[in-house]
Amino acid sequence: MTQALPRAWFGRDPLEVAPELLGCTLAVRGVGLRITEVEAYRGESDPGSHGFRGRTPRTAVMFGPPGHLYVYFTYGMHWCANLVCASDGVCGAVLVRAGEVVDGLEVALERRPGVRDRDLARGPARLTRALGITGEDDGADVCGGDDAPFAVLPPTAPVDPARVRSGPRVGVSGAGGDGVLYPWRYWLDGEPSVSPYRAAKPRVRRG
Repeated sequence: MTQALPRAWFGRDPLEVAPELLGCTLAVRGVGLRITEVEAYRGESDPGSHGFRGRTPRTAVMFGPPGHLYVYFTYGMHWCANLVCASDGVCGAVLVRAGEVVDGLEVALERRPGVRDRDLARGPARLTRALGITGEDDGADVCGGDDAPFAVLPPTAPVDPARVRSGPRVGVSGAGGDGVLYPWRYWLDGEPSVSPYRAAKPRVRRG
């Protein structure tokens, strides 16, 4: 039986963890998702992170310990799931943006009926729906052992480094309008499940 990735594996810089998550399987209550796209967030040093302004009740999970889910609500309608990284007390996480359902396909299709297989988890909101992840799962342990409802399993076959691509995160710009686009989105080239890139929309200041 494949062993889930241990907590120490997640206790590193999100920029190290993120590309290594590609090809891993996120297993959630009987549904397995091979991860094909992620985004790294570095907390208080990253203006795109929810933890940029420090710990709050909402972001407390992001400050560790690593190896847990950080789940948040966005646009008033969607859940997004992150894997908490970095050492305990340091804010860091990796957003799981997209993947291919490789186990429990029937269950995922029941949650998203009439959807093509490649689109079941093609984007972070679709992904959580396919896996059945909601806000009640915020803080869930992904290192709880073989019988736990959540686990991250290593790739079944080595991932070719030549297939790993990186670029700006979707809809995220730099700090203070400096225009910096952090290339902290990673994906597997040629995977149909990878979501389309959308640049951040500039904010219009009123008054």
